[in-house]
Amino acid sequence: MGEPAAASGRPRLSRDRVLRAAVSLADELGIGELSMRRLAQELEVVPMALYKHVANKDELLDGMVDVIVREIDPPADEPGWRDVVRRRILSARSVLQRHQWARQVLETRTRMTPGVLAYMNSFIGIFLDRGFSDDLTHHVMHAMGSRMWGFTQELFNEPGDPADGEMNGADGAAQQAMLQELAKRYPNLVRIARASAHDEGGVVGQGCDDQFEFEFALDLLLNGIEKLHAEGWTSARSDRAPTMTSAV
Repeated sequence: MGEPAAASGRPRLSRDRVLRAAVSLADELGIGELSMRRLAQELEVVPMALYKHVANKDELLDGMVDVIVREIDPPADEPGWRDVVRRRILSARSVLQRHQWARQVLETRTRMTPGVLAYMNSFIGIFLDRGFSDDLTHHVMHAMGSRMWGFTQELFNEPGDPADGEMNGADGAAQQAMLQELAKRYPNLVRIARASAHDEGGVVGQGCDDQFEFEFALDLLLNGIEKLHAEGWTSARSDRAPTMTSAV
């Protein structure tokens, strides 16, 4: 059955309806344009009506996070851990790509919501239920960091030059002079940044492909975790850290 209708013929206001409307509005306008007043206009109610369902803007954002976290695919019911983890992380990444505002909100939340806690609990369970020790799982979660949510901080901006922002508005000659100066000061940085200009028709194409880079780093991490698990690694070793040969 659908939601009971209000006197106006519109569905009754509920917390779920408020949160889903807020998610849709943020998808459409961006998180910076989302306000309680603008949301009330979208729902055709007075702003005070919203406060019966969310106490303030922070609670609204927390609730929006829980809405999108529920869109992440549940872990597959299969014995191996690696493919299960990989698919779940890539599902989380797809969710964040659908909701471009979500990364910013996730990074600024100071309270773990029930949805966030449930996702983390389930994610940890993928490892524990497949034979990982508590110790290794603890360190794996540290290593995963924000990657479990489908994002990492990008190192290079498109199209691959480290001073793109500084060169905005500069003419061709000025840009070339700035690049030459940068190359003198920071030769290694410029060399690697320019390496993102891949050959036409290559696997990645022109510039850095965020999805390719994300999956490349994820697979490196999973390879290391797989090796440590197979070796029975523990932080109780005297050096308190995996050796480079063990982690690669």
